[in-house]
Amino acid sequence: MIRRNILFNQKKKTILPSSSVKGSFNGQTIGLLGGSFNPAHAGHKMITEFALKRLRLDTIWWLVSTQNPLKSKMGMEPLSNRINTARSIANHPKVSVKPIEFQLNTFYTADTIRILKKRYRQTKFIWIMGADNLVQFSEWKDWDKIATMVTIAVFNRPGYSQKALSSKMARKYSGRRISEYKCALAAKLKPPRWVFLHTLLNPISSTKIREKNKSNLMDRGERHI
Repeated sequence: MIRRNILFNQKKKTILPSSSVKGSFNGQTIGLLGGSFNPAHAGHKMITEFALKRLRLDTIWWLVSTQNPLKSKMGMEPLSNRINTARSIANHPKVSVKPIEFQLNTFYTADTIRILKKRYRQTKFIWIMGADNLVQFSEWKDWDKIATMVTIAVFNRPGYSQKALSSKMARKYSGRRISEYKCALAAKLKPPRWVFLHTLLNPISSTKIREKNKSNLMDRGERHI
């Protein structure tokens, strides 16, 4: 296990903000929202606040991944930058931003969840993700094991709801789906269990933000030619 919060890149040494996973969380129900957060945005915050209320969570951890195995390294901001941005966006007393993959030296969600459940045996975890991720969930390493380790809460995203509800995971565990009206009981039920939640649709995404930032940089460059 990596104990020093130090990340090296090709150009310089970057000190990661302190974010310990130590402590006792016995009896708590914790939501896990994983992702690259490249960058974090208002959509993440909206889903988080909605999940806190609807799922009756004690807290939510934003798990900022070192590198998503399904995404390119091109355009990926340094981990420390993504964590700092995520913390400024989250800004909620019940939300903690943690580089847990880096701290536990894990690369895949299944391995991270397995360690957390072993370390915090008296804590209940719920995995939170958008409908766009459910569409490709079957591409994740040990996705079916993830489904049997934690209850999964899926939030609708513009243009993805139908695809998500017909995805491989949704079909396989169709009989284990929790009614949206009973989502507050999600943490009390033994997985595999999942719930699909409808909320206000927010079209914002990290990809669109990056594209907009890139476009703004190009516009500035053209004005200086």
